[in-house]
Amino acid sequence: MPSFTEPVVAERSFVAADDFIGNRGVVGSATPGLATVAEVGYAAQEGTPAPRAGEQPSLMGLLTSHGLHDMKNERWNIYGQVTYISGWKPSFQAPYTNLNGSINSLLPDAERSFTGTITVYMAARTWHGGEIYFVPELISEQPLSQLRGIGGAIQDFELQKGGDVMPTLYRSRAFLRQTFEFGGEEDAKESSPQQLGASYKKRRLVIEAGNFSILDFFDKNAFDVDPRQGLFNLAFLTYAAYDFASDARGYSWGLVSELFWDDWAIRFGRITPPRDPNQLPIDWRLLKYYGDQMELEHHHTLFGREGQVRVLGYRNHENIGQFSDAIAAFKADPTKNAANCTAFNYGSTNATAPDLCWVRRPNVKLGIGGFAEQYIARDIGVFARGMYSDGKSEVDAYTSTDRSFSVGVLAKGTTWARPNDVAGAGLNLGWISQTHSDYLGMGGVDGFIGDGKINPAPEAAVDVFYSYNLLKSFWLAGDYQRITNPAFNRDRGPVNIFSVKIHTEF
Repeated sequence: MPSFTEPVVAERSFVAADDFIGNRGVVGSATPGLATVAEVGYAAQEGTPAPRAGEQPSLMGLLTSHGLHDMKNERWNIYGQVTYISGWKPSFQAPYTNLNGSINSLLPDAERSFTGTITVYMAARTWHGGEIYFVPELISEQPLSQLRGIGGAIQDFELQKGGDVMPTLYRSRAFLRQTFEFGGEEDAKESSPQQLGASYKKRRLVIEAGNFSILDFFDKNAFDVDPRQGLFNLAFLTYAAYDFASDARGYSWGLVSELFWDDWAIRFGRITPPRDPNQLPIDWRLLKYYGDQMELEHHHTLFGREGQVRVLGYRNHENIGQFSDAIAAFKADPTKNAANCTAFNYGSTNATAPDLCWVRRPNVKLGIGGFAEQYIARDIGVFARGMYSDGKSEVDAYTSTDRSFSVGVLAKGTTWARPNDVAGAGLNLGWISQTHSDYLGMGGVDGFIGDGKINPAPEAAVDVFYSYNLLKSFWLAGDYQRITNPAFNRDRGPVNIFSVKIHTEF
């Protein structure tokens, strides 16, 4: 999550922004999760809702203009981005906070949050069909309430649980890509972060292996817009209910295979989960504990405008606890409560509440979701995505949401003579299962929510932003979000959040 990191108290696993951020899709020349990501996909006939890499000034473009590089047939490339996001929430109404020693409430006081990231994307061609990618990143951050108290609608997709104000340098990606071509029409890929400029056949098998965000390849952001150029809220990065296996930053090790066949694509991936839920250390026992996902994708043209649909299913086999087991263990023996946990837990001192630490064992977690995007005018597109997860088990790597649905619109400023500006609005709804609600109602906490009690209701988030292109590769964006029923609790909120973002690409 990716975006979008501390012992005992779990680390939030978010795709770092460029995922994805996993899904960091790509706009301009920048890159996703928890923890905070993705290669540029198909270009729409009617344009894209955000600037593309080839349209922005870059080192690769400068070298190409002087005859020192060929962006259409690259042996190597290097891109980068710098982003700073500052957010503020005023105080809000809450009749109780962290009741009876539970610890995962969003604090009702006024708070400020920020993230700052610097990312460098390096790529090189190794042999016929072979490419290698390496992406280091520097991040500094300060979340709201230690990133607790919101189920899936985290206001800044760059935030990582347990991050620090002191900048931290880490490797976000290091993977190998191998392409086997089978014929068909030419499919030109623009030079961009995590994509060497080249022309491939539309019928091909692509295999990626190494360290990456699964959102680099699955459920890429709507219209391939880099999240750093799109909606601020994490809920729009991917399905909020997609508990993809990853470390606390939103990255995994594993293997992905993608078969492209004209307008169709099918992909499968197996990736590593964390050793303990929502923590940085990963579990290398990939044959015993893993996250599997499969996705089917189809590109189409509707009334002369491009769109696509995707269906994604995931199956995690991980060392996680089920809510019903934790409730049963506590009822059978009240000493098996949150305060008495000696194994890995989230730090709750609530002696009257059940805790997942007593019941972790190999369990399966399932989910299925669908996504659709469609251009409705030149440089204007709408999208929707929804996912249903089984809701039996704790969050292992992403958000506390068990079911999610989001809709939105993204637009490039072509219509109002600001072609490099980007605007958008979105609505996300999230739900938890009945057993999840029962567990929280008894005072239990999961990785990121738990107020001590709950009056269950859907968590809703509205996100509206405008990104103004100051110079060719510099943007200043403003954003407003309203989160209703934070942590799926009708007793608390609503929460208003105001944010600004400065973003540059090179």
